[in-house]
Amino acid sequence: MDIRTTLVTRSFWGAAVITLICAVAGSELAQLPYLNLVGALVIALLLGMACQLAPRMVAVNRDGIGFISNKFLRLGIILLGFKLNLLQLAQAGVKTITLAAVVVTGMVFLTYNLSRKLGVDRELAILTATGTSICGAAAVMGVSPQIKVPADQAERQRENEVLAVAIVAILGTVFTLIEIGLKPLLHLTAVQFGVMTGGSLHEIAHAVAAGSAGGPVSLDTAIITKLSRVLLLAPAALIIGWWYQRQTATTTTNDGPTKLPIPWFMAGFLLTSIIGTWVPLGTATLAGLVKLAYILLGMAMAALGMSVNFRVIFQRGGNAFLAATLSSVVLLAGVTFASKLFF
Repeated sequence: MDIRTTLVTRSFWGAAVITLICAVAGSELAQLPYLNLVGALVIALLLGMACQLAPRMVAVNRDGIGFISNKFLRLGIILLGFKLNLLQLAQAGVKTITLAAVVVTGMVFLTYNLSRKLGVDRELAILTATGTSICGAAAVMGVSPQIKVPADQAERQRENEVLAVAIVAILGTVFTLIEIGLKPLLHLTAVQFGVMTGGSLHEIAHAVAAGSAGGPVSLDTAIITKLSRVLLLAPAALIIGWWYQRQTATTTTNDGPTKLPIPWFMAGFLLTSIIGTWVPLGTATLAGLVKLAYILLGMAMAALGMSVNFRVIFQRGGNAFLAATLSSVVLLAGVTFASKLFF
């Protein structure tokens, strides 16, 4: 084994240990009151950012950090498919699936266009739109590999990922508190409140926290409604990748044929959801696989946090945050109206 291989191996294991500690700590901290609104993935990201207080440790493990933020992310999303029970989603009915499709399509379109009107660059606008539309941090990280950027823009893309994750985390937490506060004023049934929270909040953790305020029926409805949006992550990634490639092709001089970007790890996501639905693995096994998924995703988020440029984030985040806030207000109003009218 040559010196370079030895250094890379040490870098990987060093990064693996550090990010694993961040992921496990994030998972445990997310069980605490109030921190459960933030979620395990965002806490892992913040802990990764805190690791920059030891710059030498980050520098020594740079190669391993890059590997984990890329490969572990994909593996985590594949395992996250075990969380989706397709039979339960089918039983939720046409109305719930239709609402999810309208929310995802409308929010991607609205948030992206608002962001662009406010001067946000295309890549950040796409990631912010997908995070607010589908399932928060997991959606941002799932769609990001479809946004193919030149090698010299890789650092900027990592900054975009962190910005988009931060935006959906902050807004999701704020709107969770708003929706809990609005509950007694809106006079919604338990099912309607669950539809509202699951259809409008960004992270699964947010939907669970707000839905539980309405009781067990509301919580179950919130989870099913939210998971209906999560199910659309795979097709959304494929469509967004195809659309982005078409858009970038119009701004380049390369008129040759282009390949449709296929997110193969999303195929794994759908496959694990099929296995989890129809293969009798047992409740404990499925829970363990989902827990492993969040640990791997937490490691990827921690690795991302270890490479973020804080100065650039503060410079570029304001308009994207404003666009996402405006679209989130529209989303809450629209889903509340739909829940009253159709549920």
